[in-house]
Amino acid sequence: MIHHSSTMAEQEAPAPLKSLNSYDQTFISFINKSNRNAEAWWLNFSGIPVSYGDIKPGKSLQMNTYLTHPWIFRAPDGAKLLANLSEVYFPTQAQYKEYGHPRYQPVYVTAPVYSLQEYCARLIRSIVRKEDICKLEIPNGLRKDLSREPDLLRDIQILSAKRSVNGSD
Repeated sequence: MIHHSSTMAEQEAPAPLKSLNSYDQTFISFINKSNRNAEAWWLNFSGIPVSYGDIKPGKSLQMNTYLTHPWIFRAPDGAKLLANLSEVYFPTQAQYKEYGHPRYQPVYVTAPVYSLQEYCARLIRSIVRKEDICKLEIPNGLRKDLSREPDLLRDIQILSAKRSVNGSD
């Protein structure tokens, strides 16, 4: 009985933040609804992000992908973007039109509601050179936050850790 419950726990554990297999193909249309370019990142079988390029505002990227392939989106300055309101997007089951033609399911890429601190940090980074941040008369904690630029690999590690603790993205 104990063995059965540990097996159940293993089955309920979240999938790691990487592509698992290429068995179930699906068809997605990533539509950029933000006002900035959105870079599409596929997480490969090792969890390494692979860029599929920028999607301009109002434009879309049609993608043949697989159910277990996670996607992440970032703005040019590294700020996170959301896909269907999630920081990590896992594709859904394929849908087909008449005569077996695939239906590219819409996935909307949007900007999240940034906290005031996140928004101000993005603004300050855009107008103050990195080497001048140390000269700003602001609390050390804010200076440290400003010095730490967006980092996709670090974000992926944080998201993976959250998934293992919370069981969700």
